[in-house]
Amino acid sequence: MTNINFLETRLASRYGDDVSKEKNNTVFADLIIDSVSLFQRLKEYDFVSAFGWGNDEHQQLITDYFLFKYPFEFKYHRYPILICPQCGDLECGYISVAIDKESDIVEWSNFYLEHNNQPLNIGPFQFKWDNYKSAIEKAYEIGRLR
Repeated sequence: MTNINFLETRLASRYGDDVSKEKNNTVFADLIIDSVSLFQRLKEYDFVSAFGWGNDEHQQLITDYFLFKYPFEFKYHRYPILICPQCGDLECGYISVAIDKESDIVEWSNFYLEHNNQPLNIGPFQFKWDNYKSAIEKAYEIGRLR
């Protein structure tokens, strides 16, 4: 039997409540898998979620990628999940994830630190489509409400 994970999103910030770092304290929609923050799991790489910040066009595009409306233009079946916390530019480096959907199950696997060509020891995670879709849509709403 496949282990089904639970995905939710929550407003978070890069430095929490540390006001001394407020200028660089990106606020974003954190991806929470089984009550554990993806940002916190991979904090050592200093990237933040691609969701919940940036302009509306960027947020819509990220949401569309993760809901399978469009393939990511640079990598086949791989998507930028954690990005540069200052500018969001993929040239600064990012963490990608392979995303596949079969029936009503979405799988995130093969997390990769792109600028170092380094696989990361995390996942795979599998989500029911309804839970997944709801969480991704909520991440978009978090960004729009800020």
